[in-house]
Amino acid sequence: MTNYQAQDAAHHIHPFTDTAHLNQKGARIITRAEGVYIYDSKGNRILDGMAGLWCVGVGYGREEIVQAVATQMRELPYYNTFFQTSHPPVIELAARLTSLAPEQMNHVFFTGSGSDANDTILRMVRHFWAAQGQKERSVIISRKNAYHGSTVAGASLGGFSVVHEQGGLPIPGIVHINQPYWYGEGGDLDPNEFGLHRARELEAKILEVGADKVAAFIGEPIQGAGGVVIPPASYWPEVERICRKYDILLIADEVITGFGRTGEWFGSEYFGIKPDLMTIAKGLTAGYLPMGGVLVSDRVFDVVANHGEFYHGYTYSGHPAACAAALATLNILERENLPGRVKSAIGPYMQERWLKLAEHPLIGEARMVGLVGGIELTPNKAKRAPFKVEKGTVGLMCRENSFNNGLVMRHVGDTMIISPPLIISESEVDELIEKATRTLDQTYQQAKDQGLLS
Repeated sequence: MTNYQAQDAAHHIHPFTDTAHLNQKGARIITRAEGVYIYDSKGNRILDGMAGLWCVGVGYGREEIVQAVATQMRELPYYNTFFQTSHPPVIELAARLTSLAPEQMNHVFFTGSGSDANDTILRMVRHFWAAQGQKERSVIISRKNAYHGSTVAGASLGGFSVVHEQGGLPIPGIVHINQPYWYGEGGDLDPNEFGLHRARELEAKILEVGADKVAAFIGEPIQGAGGVVIPPASYWPEVERICRKYDILLIADEVITGFGRTGEWFGSEYFGIKPDLMTIAKGLTAGYLPMGGVLVSDRVFDVVANHGEFYHGYTYSGHPAACAAALATLNILERENLPGRVKSAIGPYMQERWLKLAEHPLIGEARMVGLVGGIELTPNKAKRAPFKVEKGTVGLMCRENSFNNGLVMRHVGDTMIISPPLIISESEVDELIEKATRTLDQTYQQAKDQGLLS
C-alpha cells in the first residue's frame, strides 16, 4: 500500500498550514466520500460538518454532476472566452445564474475561484469610477476579520492581520473598519444598538478618507472564516443606507452564503439588501470543479460595457467542464428545492438542536442562520470571557476531539463552526449534535483538568 502520509510530507505544501508540525504528525488521508460522509485511509467514516470547505452543498457522490462533466469533456473539454468567442455551456450558465440572482444582476464575469473573483471586483470597481472621470475614487473599505481570499488583492481586502504580516499587505487603497461581532466585541450594548454602532463606522471611515475617494464597501453577509459572525438585524440595512447616501458601490461576498446556505439563494436576500456586485464560488459547482464569478448589476455593467475594453480575464474564465458542473449543480438545487428546504424544513430543525448547545457549560453562545452556525467556547458563560491561554488552544483541542468522534467541526480561535451539506437529513443532524455534545463534554473535562476554567 502506498505510504501517502510520507509522500505528502515529502512533496506537498498545504494551504494555511504549519508545514513542519503537520509533517511530524502526518496528514489525514481522505480516500472517498458519499452523501454527507467522508472516509479516511484507516476506514473511519466521518460526518462532514463543513461540506468540504463550505462548498459541497448537494453532497458527495452526485453522479448527475459527474456525467455532465464527462459528457462536456468529450464534446468540448476546453476553449477560452477571449477574442470574441464563446461556447454553449458558458452562455447557458450565465443566463441561468442571472435568472436566479437578484433582479438588478443581469450579467456575470467568470473566474476560477472566489479569490480571483474578488481580484476581479477590485479591478472592475476602479475601472467603473475611472471610466466616469473619477479615477481618484479608488479606495475600498472592508472589515477586520473578514475573509475575501488569499490572492494579493483578496488577502488585502480581507482583514486577517496574520495574513497581512506575510507579504506587506494590504496593498494601497484598501482600509478596514471593525466587524459586527456582538458576542466578542459588543460589550454591554444591546445587539441591535451594537449593529448600528458598527455600521456607522463605515460612514465615519468614508468621511475620514473623503467621500470623493471611496469607491466601494465589501462585506460577507455572514463572515465565514472569521468565525460565522452573524451581524445583528440592524447592521446591513444601515450599511446599505450609508452606501447609497455617499454613492458608494456595495459589494456582497457571497462565496459562502450563496446557493441556499442561508435558506435564500443568496445571503443578500436573507438580509434584504441589493448589492451592486456579488462574489460567487464554492456552492456554484458544489466543489466538484473549481469555479467562481462576479454577478454584476446593471448600473456597473452599463458603465464598464460602454467604455472600451476591460483589460482583465483568466485562461479558465467560463471553462466548459466547470460550467457543466455548475449547471448540473443548479439543476439539483432547483429540482430538490434545497434553498427552500434549508429555509423551512431542515434548517429550522437543525437550528433548534444547535442553539440548545448554548446550555452546555463550555458554551457562551450558539448561533445559526440556515445551515451555517457557530458556538463560542468560554471558561465563564456569564462574562462571555475568553480563555487565558493562547487563543485557539481550546478550540484546537475541541477540533481534534471532534475528528476523533467522527465529525468535522472547524475551529476559528475558540469558536467552533459548521456548515454541513444542504442535503443533511434529520437523523444525520441528530448524529451531528450527539457527536458535537460528546466532543464538548470531552473538551470541557480536558479544560477543567488543565485548570483552564474560571
